[in-house]
Amino acid sequence: MKRTLIRGLLNVLPMALSLWLFWSLFASLDELGNLILSLVGLHKWFTGAGFVLVVLLVFIAGLLFSVSPIAWLWSWIERQLMRFPLFKSVYGSIRDIASLMNRDPSKPKHQQTVLVKQANGGFVVGFIMTETAPQPLMDALPEGDWVPVLFQLSYQMAGITSLVKRSDLIFVDWSFEEAMRFNLTAGISTSAEESATKKD
Repeated sequence: MKRTLIRGLLNVLPMALSLWLFWSLFASLDELGNLILSLVGLHKWFTGAGFVLVVLLVFIAGLLFSVSPIAWLWSWIERQLMRFPLFKSVYGSIRDIASLMNRDPSKPKHQQTVLVKQANGGFVVGFIMTETAPQPLMDALPEGDWVPVLFQLSYQMAGITSLVKRSDLIFVDWSFEEAMRFNLTAGISTSAEESATKKD
């Protein structure tokens, strides 16, 4: 009885939470779109009209940013706002995260999965996110080929960035997406995939 309930929970809960998350996102965007429609004197046409409007506005924005004058103007506005330290920190972080989601598959990936040996003989999975550290850090470090390595924390979007000598890294032929999923779920996702493969 208990095992049956747990099995049902483990199978239903991820699906239910995922559907709830997407429905919440849809409802929020739909509400935003309906607010925009009400500002121009239009009433709600049908459920989802606001969502369609928001998607359409984002699509139009994407088209506008392909035009050089608009892209230049936006870049100029960004530069002015980035003069404010707090805005620069928040906006810069969000923009960098968004850029990770918008990688061009045709371009080489800079994120490299690596292993870093610990003092106790164990290894930590990390990611080289960029090949070079900022110059102020390079000037402060001892001489050597140092690279920033991200150590992702399980079940969190947070992580720790450490500067490690390239010679101390073990490069792993493992995709960034799969390794990141492994780190975020503390290896549970890999175990689940292996169990599913064995059943098949």
